[in-house]
Amino acid sequence: MTDPYRDATLPIDERVADLLSRMTTLEKVAQLSGVWVTSLLRDGRFDAARAARRLADGVGEVTRIGASTSLDAPASARLMNDIQRVAVEGTRLGIPVIVHEESTGGFCARGATVFPQALGLAATWDPALVTEVAGVIGEQMRAVGARHTLAPVLDVARDPRWGRVEETYGEDPVLAGSIGTAYVRGIQTDDLRQGVAATGKHFLGYAMPEGGMNHAPVHLGARELREVYAEPFAAAIRDAGLATIMNSYSSVDGLPCAGSHSILTGLLRDELGFDGLVVADYFSVDLLVRHHRVAATKEDAAVMALRAGLDMELPAADCFAGPLREAKGIESDIDRAVARVLRLKFALGLFELPYVDPRPAPYDTPPQRALARRAVARGVVLLTNDGVLPLDPGAAIAVIGPGADDPRLLQGDYHYPAHLEILTQHTADLPGVDGTTEPPPSTHHVTPLAAIRETALSGGYARGCDVTGDDRAGLAEAVVVAASADVAVVVVAGRSGLVPSSTVGEARDAVDLALTGVQEELVARVTETGTPTVVVVMSGRVHTLERVVESAAATMVLVPPGEEGGHGLADVLFGRAAPAGRLPVTLPRSVGQVPIHAGSRAGGGASQFYGAYSDSPAAPLFPFGHGLGYTTFAYDHLAVRAGTTADVIEVEARVSNTGTTAGEEVVQLYLTDEVASVARPQRPLVGFARVAIAAGRARTVRFTVHPSRLAFYDEAMRFVVEPGEFRIEVGASSADIRVGSVVRLTGPTAEYRQRHVVATSVQVV
Repeated sequence: MTDPYRDATLPIDERVADLLSRMTTLEKVAQLSGVWVTSLLRDGRFDAARAARRLADGVGEVTRIGASTSLDAPASARLMNDIQRVAVEGTRLGIPVIVHEESTGGFCARGATVFPQALGLAATWDPALVTEVAGVIGEQMRAVGARHTLAPVLDVARDPRWGRVEETYGEDPVLAGSIGTAYVRGIQTDDLRQGVAATGKHFLGYAMPEGGMNHAPVHLGARELREVYAEPFAAAIRDAGLATIMNSYSSVDGLPCAGSHSILTGLLRDELGFDGLVVADYFSVDLLVRHHRVAATKEDAAVMALRAGLDMELPAADCFAGPLREAKGIESDIDRAVARVLRLKFALGLFELPYVDPRPAPYDTPPQRALARRAVARGVVLLTNDGVLPLDPGAAIAVIGPGADDPRLLQGDYHYPAHLEILTQHTADLPGVDGTTEPPPSTHHVTPLAAIRETALSGGYARGCDVTGDDRAGLAEAVVVAASADVAVVVVAGRSGLVPSSTVGEARDAVDLALTGVQEELVARVTETGTPTVVVVMSGRVHTLERVVESAAATMVLVPPGEEGGHGLADVLFGRAAPAGRLPVTLPRSVGQVPIHAGSRAGGGASQFYGAYSDSPAAPLFPFGHGLGYTTFAYDHLAVRAGTTADVIEVEARVSNTGTTAGEEVVQLYLTDEVASVARPQRPLVGFARVAIAAGRARTVRFTVHPSRLAFYDEAMRFVVEPGEFRIEVGASSADIRVGSVVRLTGPTAEYRQRHVVATSVQVV
């Protein structure tokens, strides 16, 4: 007779209970950690005997075949099958493993499509596109048996000094929640048996560390923590069924997230309603001992984390290995965590289909590359344009700058092979990883120079300078090349990664937000020639660009765009695609303004009582939501229908293309609570829509705002909507409001729960 846990017709909870009842303590603890894939290899090849020893009691997850090896897709699939066979056919209970990987801007594996980094996807303000991108990432991961991804990053990023801003969806909780939810839907699909389990990270407040320093303490109040930093996670949980959560490395008000019951259980589970698996960010359980000093031993750290609600230690067994086997009085905590691990494995269908077909995977197909190209073009943010854009392909176009023809600079820190630089330069911190090999080749990357030359053949090229350093030897050549051209396109850049030579990325925080090296001097020298200059800032860092903007004829921002970066950029430069990307972050004038962002609380955003700083305007260089196109739009016919604190608010506005070319406008809805019992954000985003409109035509955008979208935590920490006046504003950015109205909500104070907030819906007619 078939054991109940193997019966796919039974409810998952019954299967979990049956399997859990059969497990020994050693088998249970084994499910609560991962194992580095490289620890199952010898000389780069699968070692069945070693694997049998390491997996004798089973294991929860296998850590990163794609990002820890140079295997192509078929070889990766075969290795996964070999490991899975040991777990399924060589252990007493046959519990399959889950392979987890990284995928913020594409599956971090050899040959997989390299999409724009996460902040570039957010710049599209296009959730449908992000769902499509995530669907391709999931398809590529499933082809090699990877069923758990450590993405998306749902941190709200309001300090550009922090190096990981590029991995996020920006500074706004509603935008980040919408884009993050779209990603989760695309990669998990409607049925996890056909999808990949997503991980929302890093819970919580990780992107607002002290001094912008990675892993540093976070100083946030309970209200701000919930209303701003928890909101993207809440959105992905309630609107997309987010399967897993990863803790933050930081402490919040003295509570290290990996060991805080109030954060991982009280807030995450009890308040937000999360019922999935919580996995540890790499080494974070041990950091309770070494970094936060809230645990004296690994055993103490393991018990603290487990009781807090952390279910699985990654990347490999350390604190959760021997210490948990010996700890007393935590049997129920172990059972609870193991049940969550097993529930995910059943939901993924691994007991029924543990293996994959190792035939060539659907990697980087022409349609996938076309999607990557479209994602780049839709994420280009045009900051300024005095009329030089779009470019005439018949013009003599000089292409200049360190980012113009360097494929490496198209990659973000979790793109492949940029991420694999840690194998050769940072191996000591990655136990079990083979750091003796150079990063292997990846997909073909199209640089801006190559793509521009496909369209415009005339004009010279000069690198000018490097991304870093003070070598000015190439500046003179850049000046000569620019002076002989009709237009100069200067591509300045950052180098994103995790190694010391990187200028941005994880653990590459910075106090100076200017362009690195002598790149600003390069721009200045080129513009001094009098040749109209288009500056493309291709970096994951949020830079201060005032001097660049002042001298250039046009400027645009392009977050590390991946393999089709050159083509996507050229599509916008030459007008084949209408620019409609919008800033998902505020661009400051000076690092001294940090933190600066939209939606500051009442009383913020200006220095009292003169408004400006003594040495600078208080306003940013460019506000959240800003971006230009090649046409113009007018807004009118605003209509608002509102009732009580329990009724939806309906807002509609007509948007007309008043130019001569087709274009896209990102219509943004902001809603301010004019008087509240606590200080509320000024002009917070509550909805948006990216709308294509033909020249001379108009479309009506209709928003339906549920009252729960307006809720906030009052003095008693109740999540409420109070009656009163609300300012409704529709515009092209947080600082470019086109139409507005004030409405009054009547009725009593209404109480909601954050786990039940209803997202704003949009209809375009």
